[in-house]
Amino acid sequence: MKILLAAINAKYIHSNPAIYSLRACVKEEHRDSVFLAEYTINQYAGDILADLYRQRPDVIGFSVYIWNRTIVEELLRELPKVLPEAEIWLGGPEVSYGCEELLKDYPVVKGVIIGEGEDTFREVVCHYLEGEEAYPLRDIRGLYLRSGYTPVREAADLSRLPFLYEDPAPFANRIIYYESSRGCPYRCSYCLSSLEKQVRFRKMELVKKELRFFLDQKVAQVKFIDRTFNCHHAHAREIWQFLKENDNGVTNFHFEISADILQEEEIELLGTFRPGLAQLEIGVQTANPDTLAAIHRVSDIDRLERIVGALRKGNNIHLHLDLIAGLPYEDLESFGRSFDRVYGMKPHQLQLGFLKVLKGSEMEEKAEEFHIVYRDKPPYEVLYTRWLSYEDVLQLKGIEEMVELYYNSGQFTHTLPVLEQAFSSPFAMYRTLAEYYRAEGYFTNSPSRTYRYEILLKFARQTDGAREALYRELLTFDYYLRENAKSRPDFAPDREEYREFVRSFYRREEETGEYLPAYRGYDRKQLSKMTHLEPFTYPVWEEGVGNAAEGRPAGFVLFDYRCRSLLTGAASVSVISAADSGKEN
Repeated sequence: MKILLAAINAKYIHSNPAIYSLRACVKEEHRDSVFLAEYTINQYAGDILADLYRQRPDVIGFSVYIWNRTIVEELLRELPKVLPEAEIWLGGPEVSYGCEELLKDYPVVKGVIIGEGEDTFREVVCHYLEGEEAYPLRDIRGLYLRSGYTPVREAADLSRLPFLYEDPAPFANRIIYYESSRGCPYRCSYCLSSLEKQVRFRKMELVKKELRFFLDQKVAQVKFIDRTFNCHHAHAREIWQFLKENDNGVTNFHFEISADILQEEEIELLGTFRPGLAQLEIGVQTANPDTLAAIHRVSDIDRLERIVGALRKGNNIHLHLDLIAGLPYEDLESFGRSFDRVYGMKPHQLQLGFLKVLKGSEMEEKAEEFHIVYRDKPPYEVLYTRWLSYEDVLQLKGIEEMVELYYNSGQFTHTLPVLEQAFSSPFAMYRTLAEYYRAEGYFTNSPSRTYRYEILLKFARQTDGAREALYRELLTFDYYLRENAKSRPDFAPDREEYREFVRSFYRREEETGEYLPAYRGYDRKQLSKMTHLEPFTYPVWEEGVGNAAEGRPAGFVLFDYRCRSLLTGAASVSVISAADSGKEN
């Protein structure tokens, strides 16, 4: 008997902890009969079908989510044709609701595992390997069969679930997902986590042991999938303290938190982290108080804003803030105000997402009341609401693309703040930029790395043409801050007149190593290839550059690509005057 658990992930770097957890919970004597297969939604369904066929499983279980339901359904239509004897089971959040209709549409499906599946799956495996008499399906809790639901299964004790990653080999070059708790204390109406009333925690001694394993293995990133990691302060503080004391200098840990409940000692502790040790994802969702009330979200936006500012001061924690478009009582102008409020918090990433009306959520129940119209197919994304038209949603889609290309890329950190001055608000700038892209027929995905820089210069020239020279220098600074370019970009100003100064600088640096002591032993040609020296007639490295007057020159900037920010990846820079005196910036 061969039982195969199949996961279809959104990307190759993702892994599916569910199928590994299910297999780990099977009786030891049955484990050799359970196999795992992982694919991605970017693969052709035909290729996945072929691989499943070649494995010849007797039983197939699919882990189903909003990102893979469509391709799973396609496989459900084709699998009976090539594996007519195989029995198929489904599980996961996307199939835990509407089971009756699902089994009606797909006769090939034997049943559905509802909710948490570890204990249920173990017994289903026993059913196949020990027989119907020992484990009749109707007596296994947590199933939906053609005869209906079996009794509800109680939530599992997290501390008795096995550790998933004893063998790190399958997770090489992939994100590791880890949970120290399940459930969420909040009741956000759009989220399925709100349906679970209790938060359960894994024992701390187990958590520390498992985190130490990741640290010893020096994995690149561990993403905690706890719904609100800091809902229990003592639990969060103890883990953060452990990570600080055992930091290996390599591993990054990602946490989804509620920022406005962070306590002062937690902020202080996070401020002592190595840059790059942690990143925090903070779901703001909206700054509209009527919207917050309608979705049952408790959030103190003023306090959240102050705490994000405090976290930023440490310059060591990557901050990712989220907004959701399409929520009740939020029209385009209201969303613009929410956007500007969150944008003003200066996160390293600002994700503009769109409401997904998930099956089983309260938002699904109230969709008609709020006149929320959404796609029939996963991911059930909003099309329009009583407050937001479809045209508005399309505008926001364009803004989302511009935010991804220009803000979240981290490549325009000095240009954008100056360009924003030409608009009434940041939201207005991205809205206008999106309209410009659409009107000019520009592509958002281009093979040329300078493409976005060139378009932004054209946009800036059209918007604020009097300061074109300044924008050229800002874009040049941003470009060299991240790119040790072999050829000079077309948008960069002509600097032929400064060539001799640059040559003489590297001659002196070869002898003295004043600015590049870590490069001692390299000759001038090697130094000029490993770093970059650029003259600027505006002090583009300063925050108030938008109001500065052009000089002759304002200074030379030395970009050191060996010494990059662990937080942003930007090169270290030193400002050097024409008289060859300088200061660290």
